Amino acid sequence: MTLMIVFQLSPRNSGGGVWHGIKGARASPRGERLAGSLSAIKARAPVLGGNFGIWGGMFSTFDCAVKGYRQKEDPWNAIMSGFLTGGCLAARGGPKAAFGGAVGCAILLGVFEGIGVLMGRMFAQPIPQLPLPEAAPPAVTA
Repeated sequence: MTLMIVFQLSPRNSGGGVWHGIKGARASPRGERLAGSLSAIKARAPVLGGNFGIWGGMFSTFDCAVKGYRQKEDPWNAIMSGFLTGGCLAARGGPKAAFGGAVGCAILLGVFEGIGVLMGRMFAQPIPQLPLPEAAPPAVTA
């Protein structure tokens, strides 16, 4: 169970750990809030980990398929893969839910990719330019 708590509190799922920790603490009696918080985190860690694994697996599958089809490596691959992943995960709710999930996931991945591109440009090291040698003066022949 400790491994699940550590996974739940990892950077990727820290939001879920904080959310369920606070929720468990609020639902517990006054003297047992820490135990209630840890209990809620332990109860939800497998669910959140499984959901993250399913999302990651589907996204990776679609990302490889889109890269193979387009024969390009650019941010649009991730956005299209997010669209397909969000649509498939929400497909059980009907066409309207599938389209909403697809658009929402594509927007989320678009924001991630946009931030990645901006960060890459911001932290890119400029290529040092060596000065060109001065042109030799023409040889004087007498």
